[in-house]
Amino acid sequence: MESFLIKGGRPLCGEVTISGSKNAALPILAATLLTQEPCVIRRVPDLSDTRFMVQILQSLGATAKLENGTLTVCARKIKGFADYDLVRKMRGSICIAGPLLARLQRARISLPGGCIIGARPINLHLKGFQALGAKIKIEGGYVEAVTKKLRGATIFLGGRAGPTVLGTANVMMAATLAKGVTVIESAACEPEVVDLAKFLNAMGARIEGAGSPTITITGVSKLHGAEHEVIPDRIEAATFMIAAAATNGEVIIKGARADHLRAVIDKLNEARVTVETRGETLVVRRRGKLKAVDITTLPHSGFPTDVQAQMMALLLLAPGISIITERIFESRFMHVSELARLGADIEIEGPSAIVKGGKALSGAPVMASDLRASAALVIAGLAAKGTTQVNRIYHLDRGYEQMDAKLRKLGAHIRRIQEK
Repeated sequence: MESFLIKGGRPLCGEVTISGSKNAALPILAATLLTQEPCVIRRVPDLSDTRFMVQILQSLGATAKLENGTLTVCARKIKGFADYDLVRKMRGSICIAGPLLARLQRARISLPGGCIIGARPINLHLKGFQALGAKIKIEGGYVEAVTKKLRGATIFLGGRAGPTVLGTANVMMAATLAKGVTVIESAACEPEVVDLAKFLNAMGARIEGAGSPTITITGVSKLHGAEHEVIPDRIEAATFMIAAAATNGEVIIKGARADHLRAVIDKLNEARVTVETRGETLVVRRRGKLKAVDITTLPHSGFPTDVQAQMMALLLLAPGISIITERIFESRFMHVSELARLGADIEIEGPSAIVKGGKALSGAPVMASDLRASAALVIAGLAAKGTTQVNRIYHLDRGYEQMDAKLRKLGAHIRRIQEK
């Protein structure tokens, strides 16, 4: 396995270009299974997760080639049985179920994997499929859905922690070829859902209301090929914004969408970080000493859970007490014990982390537990004195395209090494 070796204490300065969104790309790639015609998807990030999805498409019988950020797919003839070992490695692979069920009237896939950040059941996906007329069976590690014909229905997809993003995407894709009208209530409002709907509409689907809590899908008999460009990755953008602030640098972030980052920008401003918007370019710099702030993660358009760990790393540097409350995943504080190795003073009380900031961080070996926790450890290492080794960075490679190269371009001392 590989690690990052970071010599901290250098301000990040310069320009960085944000890659396409992983969380938007995965369901969009799955949606290409809905048509026999070729599709071209641009700005696909070169990540282990997107490469896994390409392999899954190929295992189903599609021809798929990813080159220089452009994916060309043709799913002319496919099967409804996905490779067990491929699907179980990545939670996002569950989103192939909706397209397979819609096109073939059957889908059989293994229960998906992913980061260990708390229970992420697929019961809402299955509830949606059942409402559309599918029969569901779970057996031997597989989920099997079968239908004679999907029919439109009104479906409530609210869960314990709010709407389900992948569940909304999955049901929306299945409903595109269902007979009649489907209404998804308590739908996820994330930009990634909007981007998927835009692609599906380009394929000939009839979807209204994406980005709001109510999405209406009028089924069509057939979808055709289309071209699409994936939106910028708002979580990558937020990560580099926070890294700039943590190192007291000044970074120009190109290809970002400020309208996708309102909650993050608001909290950075509150913490005395300036974010200047110039079209799809953001300029980030600190304005004096950082200030402690309180954060609660919420469904969009609230503060994203995928930025909670990175923001915690920044608030370690802010004098005073910050309280971070996690309302989406119950096990998303696994980075706390690793940040403590760098000198962090954090206490966990139920769903909240009490961050006592303002103390200097010092480099140490740390272990990444999940994708966003890894990013937090990198940010903390960049701000710490001395050398930090972040182990198991395969988590990072799932969601950040060439993170080390981008950081080096900004002046960071970071290199990729083989773990001993």
